[in-house]
Amino acid sequence: MQYTNPVIPGFHPDPSICRVGEDYYLVTSTFEYFPGVPIFHSKDLVHWRQIGHCLTNEQQLRLAGAGSSGGIYAPTLRYHDGKFYMTTTNVSGIGNFYVTSVEAAGPWSDPIPVAQGGIDPSLFFDEDGRVYFQSTRMGDEGDGIYQCEIDKETGEMLTESRLIWQGTGGAHPEAPHLYKIGEYYYLMIAEGGTEFGHMVTIARSTDPYGPYDSCPHNPILSNRSIKSTIHATGHADLVQAHDGSWWAVCLGIRPPSYPMRHHLGREVMLAPVTWTTDGWPVIGAGGHIEPVMDSPNLPAVLWDEKPARDDFDASQLQLEWTFLRNPAPGSWSLERRPGHLELRGNRTTLSDTGSPAFVGRRLCHFTCNISAAMEYEPVGDGEEAGLTVYMNEKYHYDLAVTSRNGVKKIRLRRTVGSLSVEKEHACPAGPLELKIEVQPDKFVFYYGQAGAELTEIGWGETHLLSTEVAGGFTGVFVAMYAVSAYEEPAPASFDWFEYDPVG
Repeated sequence: MQYTNPVIPGFHPDPSICRVGEDYYLVTSTFEYFPGVPIFHSKDLVHWRQIGHCLTNEQQLRLAGAGSSGGIYAPTLRYHDGKFYMTTTNVSGIGNFYVTSVEAAGPWSDPIPVAQGGIDPSLFFDEDGRVYFQSTRMGDEGDGIYQCEIDKETGEMLTESRLIWQGTGGAHPEAPHLYKIGEYYYLMIAEGGTEFGHMVTIARSTDPYGPYDSCPHNPILSNRSIKSTIHATGHADLVQAHDGSWWAVCLGIRPPSYPMRHHLGREVMLAPVTWTTDGWPVIGAGGHIEPVMDSPNLPAVLWDEKPARDDFDASQLQLEWTFLRNPAPGSWSLERRPGHLELRGNRTTLSDTGSPAFVGRRLCHFTCNISAAMEYEPVGDGEEAGLTVYMNEKYHYDLAVTSRNGVKKIRLRRTVGSLSVEKEHACPAGPLELKIEVQPDKFVFYYGQAGAELTEIGWGETHLLSTEVAGGFTGVFVAMYAVSAYEEPAPASFDWFEYDPVG
């Protein structure tokens, strides 16, 4: 049997994994999006389902003032003595911290801060009861991976931070993970920056503080300069399966065409790990991630597929729905009009750094159809609501119902850096269907009366919403949104939202 990479598609960067018995759990970064740090569950390492988030309230995750690609960086997930530990960095808030839970799905504790600075924190629980905390940071000893010992109950640093490795010379040594395997402590990191030169390197020592000897086969993973549909592989984490085999998860990107630009974000890849005769790991096929690889020798456990359409009939939003920063009070509701998601806009637009009325999900496929049924009657020219294809506040395409001089309109706005282009059509009366046809190279936008034939209003290139153009560390979201300049905003009621992959 074989599987296809990515095993978790769409914007899910910096994966970290742990095993509890015959169950596997995985977390990824979320940056300025809320709730923070989704957690996934698998029984076979290939098929994953989201079971919750680690950061679900504002006490755990404050994102006020977080810029694009601010917020939550690079979590690490570990399990020790009956408890899960998830450590991460809020670069726009309290810095490094961790939360704990006895159940992977939560609830998770309030944040426990750790004074050691830097980003990409990790935890290692040694056999003698000591707990080591690593992060990548700048310091008096130079840039690299620093480590201290902490009290696992309070987060208090019990020792000073010490530089333990600077990598092999690649830029930005980061993403440290420490393991005890046999007689050695193995320190695995990423180097080269999370770009096309990304790579994974490793070193080992008989002492957790080193000195660390670099693997003679470094890098143990990199897809740089090879002909592949997968690039920029790095930021890996190791796990030993319950059958004794070793595996790694890492991030990677899939540019859909040349020149290579990616808009889905960094995705979760899986690869087998083999060991050399002298005790060094090699990830994937000779240090490369392949699009198709041989499956683990574990019984396949598939999860029920979610319906393409969300009718908003539940009392809570499904787990894939995400807000842009902490949602403004009253900006959304499933209760004001049962069976609908109702948005009430505020003065924050999609071109601002704030908390607009925004409920979105990650774009996970190069080809799919996305549509929504919406009822909306703007009260004036300062309001709009609809669908957005959103990369950040400077790069987004918006299909909206709005008003111009008191006349209801359909507007397509394409914002690309300092440029903004708008196109308007007359808006049909009554409930509307808004549709986005997603293709590898473009987004095509349609509108029309619900149940009637739709009209194309325009399109926008996918590569203009790519990381290589828009910058940052995130991927494209597709969201329902509303904006209003008025104290009493008109409600935008979404009867359903449909995400239908093609092929």
